[in-house]
Amino acid sequence: MNSKKALRDIQAGPDYRRIAIDKVGVKDISYPIIVLDKKNKTQHTIASINMYVDLPHQFKGTHMSRFVEILNEHRREITVRNFPQILAKMKKRFNATTAHLEVEFPYFIEKAAPVSNAKGLMEYRCRYLGTLAEKKDFVLEVRVPVSTLCPCSKEISDRGAHNQRGLVSVAVRIDGFVWIEDIVKTVERSASAPVYSLLKRVDEKYVTEQAFDNPMFVEDVVRETAVNLGRLKKVTWLRVEAENWESIHNHSAYAFLERDF
Repeated sequence: MNSKKALRDIQAGPDYRRIAIDKVGVKDISYPIIVLDKKNKTQHTIASINMYVDLPHQFKGTHMSRFVEILNEHRREITVRNFPQILAKMKKRFNATTAHLEVEFPYFIEKAAPVSNAKGLMEYRCRYLGTLAEKKDFVLEVRVPVSTLCPCSKEISDRGAHNQRGLVSVAVRIDGFVWIEDIVKTVERSASAPVYSLLKRVDEKYVTEQAFDNPMFVEDVVRETAVNLGRLKKVTWLRVEAENWESIHNHSAYAFLERDF
């Protein structure tokens, strides 16, 4: 057997069905990345990465190893700022007309309790979604846990009101740069009260009373989030989803809105 014999490139071979594929690539690559951190400049975390390009109808397949090669060329340097560079390299390497890069990761913020100042780490799930075709597109998604208290329950009850933990998912397009921390704080201001990882008794009293003084339906949360995110000025488009895991119902309450500024 001749070891120098050229290996046949099956992926580059022809396909006769004349059906182009919109996205082809790799999913769920676990990879270390660096995220910009407002307090500490940078934060190291582990991301789950998806990478896709389009495939013209005349080709049988794409070369999957090239996606991993591109990641390795940007080892530990995958940030918002070099997203366009990575997407451009994907387009060029695959001779594609569109490239997609999706990066999901846990982001941690040290958060102090409101009275005792006890500190704990809060996790926020984030995603970067980048696309490069004739134009470039970048979306930042952040999921923020919150607490809400029911206005109706407060109004009709003689003692207390029911509350629940909820999750607000926001997606934004921005003109410039926005810190993840600023988005988190904006969302937390838009609910009845924030959620903490560590609370002492004095903090529990404070947070409980804060929620009681600031009752909100799930509809209020998405509207207030949209108003407050709009004040960041750099936000050009947003999508807001809120889900409350109801404490006295066997279902969740949900609201959604999308706005283009």
